[in-house]
Amino acid sequence: MGLGLEVGVALSYVLALVVILIIVMLLLKPLKLILKLIINGIIGLVLLLAVNFIGKFIGIKIGINIITIIVAGFLGIPGVILLIIINYIL
Repeated sequence: MGLGLEVGVALSYVLALVVILIIVMLLLKPLKLILKLIINGIIGLVLLLAVNFIGKFIGIKIGINIITIIVAGFLGIPGVILLIIINYIL
């Protein structure tokens, strides 16, 4: 009879640890998304700076603002190409 009580307590601890693990995983997921968006934004900014530096010699200039950084961050190189095309059209 004493053995059954110890198993019940052990199962309670295991269940509590699983619940805590699930809660921690749910709380970390948005942080990972925010970190990924920040990193992509930084990469987009670097791409825009590179295009402006190289484009200075051939006459291409893209304004750097929050919208262009977001487009370049989300879409990467195709986003920068899209911004160059839009800049050329406008």
